Amino acid sequence: MEILIDNRQGEVYEIPVKSFEWKTERIGKASVFEAELYNDNPLEFPINSGAVVRATEGETKIFYGYVFDDGIKKSGDMTLKAYDQLRYMKNQDTYVVPASTATAAIKSIANKLGLKVGTFEDTGYVVPGIVEDDKQAFDVVSKFLDSTLIATNRNYVLFDNFGTLELRNIYNLVIGAEEFYIGEDSLLYDYDFKKSIDKETYNRVKFVRDNKETGKRETFIAQDSANIAKWGLLQQFRKVDENMTDAQIKDLVERAIKVYNKESKELELSCLGHWKVRAGRMFYLYIEKLGIKEYIMVDECTHKWQEGVHTMDLKVKVV
Repeated sequence: MEILIDNRQGEVYEIPVKSFEWKTERIGKASVFEAELYNDNPLEFPINSGAVVRATEGETKIFYGYVFDDGIKKSGDMTLKAYDQLRYMKNQDTYVVPASTATAAIKSIANKLGLKVGTFEDTGYVVPGIVEDDKQAFDVVSKFLDSTLIATNRNYVLFDNFGTLELRNIYNLVIGAEEFYIGEDSLLYDYDFKKSIDKETYNRVKFVRDNKETGKRETFIAQDSANIAKWGLLQQFRKVDENMTDAQIKDLVERAIKVYNKESKELELSCLGHWKVRAGRMFYLYIEKLGIKEYIMVDECTHKWQEGVHTMDLKVKVV
């Protein structure tokens, strides 16, 4: 394991690493890298705020980001916390984005923030324009990706790949079962399964449009009466763009009820580590006791490395 520090003052040096955690989340978060290092001479090898951190293992590129916190103890043990460049999407501003695809909108925001952009796949669907005041860039990005998911049933993930932003369809991030899988006889040593209707579950979707010509608010509703009887009324409400047609809104409502009218299922896994696994990627999971034999998507992934032992904790999305 090699961790290099670039203080942006013409110095790049390696500091011995004791342990670290690298966490990625699929929606609205930068990845975070927290490390315990040994630095007996902090004056000769200082770690400055904003310093570049690069973590690799052999030819495998793990993390590239920037120091936001650091500390040191009398023993020489020191800690640092670094984020990848998505951290700068927490910047707040007024965002006026015309009707455009998520691809074009997110790339434009990233460019304005001075972020390095790599592979951005074409999401295709044109999202109505957005005006947001005093919001994080992440808020705007999420709206474009959520609207795309509802309208097309195509799920895209934005992430930093060792210093370069990528926007990818989740199905293009699948780790094939022939490469590796996780199961009761492969890497897995513990799991915790839960299902819920308390999070993003809605059995009634209500969208409204303000009609300036009539001065009235028009309502569009889709619901599942059987699930309302079982679960009680769980309603999602949204105000849509006034320029959308009746047909567009009705289609959007029907798509939304299909996406949200179901239980959410969460599965947490503890297993031996594999560096290719990160939030937004999919891999094959086999747990006979739960009847799971399918590709699943990672919502959160925390890699842990200590004294040469590599493990990971995963939160995955089960359909």
